[in-house]
Amino acid sequence: MAKSSSLKSTLAVSLNNYLDAGAIVAGASGLTLWQNYLGLSEVSLGWLNFISANCLGAAIGAIIGGFLADKYGRKFIFTYNLLVYMAGVLMVMCAVNFPMLLAGFLFTGISVGVGVPASWTYISESSEVNNRGRNIAISQMSWGIGPMCILLLGMLFAPGNPGEADGVLFGWVRGLAAFFYGADAPIGAVHVFSSRIVFFSLFIVAFIAWNLQRQLQESAEFEAQKAAGKQTGLIENIKVLFTNRVAVKTVCFLAVIYLSWNLVASVMGFFQPHIYESAGGMSNKDANMLSCVSWAVVVLTTFIVSHFVDKVAHRVFYIFGLLCALTAWFIIIGIGVNNIVWLWVFTILWGINNGCSVQLFYALWGTELFPAKFRAGAQGLMFFLVRGLSAIWGLVFTYIYGENGEGFTIAAWCMVALLLTSLIVGVIGAPKTRGKSLDQITKERYGNTID
Repeated sequence: MAKSSSLKSTLAVSLNNYLDAGAIVAGASGLTLWQNYLGLSEVSLGWLNFISANCLGAAIGAIIGGFLADKYGRKFIFTYNLLVYMAGVLMVMCAVNFPMLLAGFLFTGISVGVGVPASWTYISESSEVNNRGRNIAISQMSWGIGPMCILLLGMLFAPGNPGEADGVLFGWVRGLAAFFYGADAPIGAVHVFSSRIVFFSLFIVAFIAWNLQRQLQESAEFEAQKAAGKQTGLIENIKVLFTNRVAVKTVCFLAVIYLSWNLVASVMGFFQPHIYESAGGMSNKDANMLSCVSWAVVVLTTFIVSHFVDKVAHRVFYIFGLLCALTAWFIIIGIGVNNIVWLWVFTILWGINNGCSVQLFYALWGTELFPAKFRAGAQGLMFFLVRGLSAIWGLVFTYIYGENGEGFTIAAWCMVALLLTSLIVGVIGAPKTRGKSLDQITKERYGNTID
């Protein structure tokens, strides 16, 4: 595939990352607003996180979508999956009670999970040898652009705290709320309307992405497997994945580095603005603004990494990103979240970590280290494990954190331990795949036959 062609398909498929992170952060940016509107407890917020695109919903979708992509093709996923995403977003937009909100988060999360393994697999299989890392990084950059745009919208549409200025466009939100609810609508219903508008922006992007992706050609590597008669049944692929020694070791390695990092990132992705508000005392508008800055740093960092990831040892970026993350958490533990200067430093360092994050290399190595016959299925399995355990951790975190952030320091030390695990295991097991074709990597690891 020509360079321009692979870049074009990468951009189209990368919109899934925009929608993945966008769904998580759209919920996060309006979390306090939904809490006030529906009278939700911290535990209820934990359940929203539990079944969302951040955790269980994505976990369920991933294990389904991964094996479907190996059985029926990557394009099969692109043709139908985003219809489910749009349905979930509509449920959130129209939610008037907790069950409706929960259902919308679940549908959206399942769609996110279905799309992720197919997306990363398609990007890798459609890339040239010397641009595979770059294209995965571009996909990661979309993972930063989504939250940045969503948080910017959240900031512009947000109501201010008592005595503080509203977001620039909140007057427009108030007018729309009055049109739908009437002039005497409760204040909570008016405020949460800003979150409904943010979710509507995701619906628009999902519709655009669906139209672009269903026009893509099927992955050439998948077509070659199909033409050569090398495709096997779903059950056989699962059996090989669990019995092949190299595949099992690879699943364990990737699952450990991604899980230990994602347990931290999932909490930050969903609860970051809420933490800034409840523990740091910020308004919803300022919390969204600071989180938006963090994602802007993610985009800038990933853009820089994309130019060098195919030229520099992966281990260098991997170590650098996690050292930034650890430094950020040590700062916040030592100084706290009430010092605005150091909160900015924390935000920037965490953004740098996300820009050259474990997720970037998990996505890259996850597509490189498995053969085409169960490449997407293996990723789906790992995504299921990681997001499923992240769902449980999200509930545990709400108990550790407390109703008003009184357990924040204990939670922060848990984050440090998890990040250290990801750093140590990743440094020991980082593969040397740079500059090699997917076929070459497969033959080196599995030989000419895979059983």
